[in-house]
Amino acid sequence: MRRLSIATLAKMTAKNQLTLPKAITNAIGPTQYFDVKAKDGQIVLTPVRIQRADAVRAKLAELNLAETDVEDAVRWARRPLGKDRK
Repeated sequence: MRRLSIATLAKMTAKNQLTLPKAITNAIGPTQYFDVKAKDGQIVLTPVRIQRADAVRAKLAELNLAETDVEDAVRWARRPLGKDRK
């Protein structure tokens, strides 16, 4: 794996926002999210590729849902249309 090193300047706005230089974003490829850490007086940005399945798993964990809860909900949603379905 070839390692590429690019150094350039970015300015922080009054609202603590940074615009990453095009040379940097081109070097890392398309990404929307970054893991941000402060380490030894430096800000370290690491590209994160979030997968939809990861987001679903995280939400299920947050809601403390078991697999059987999801199965029950799917079964309920797929039940036949009838008088009792509202």
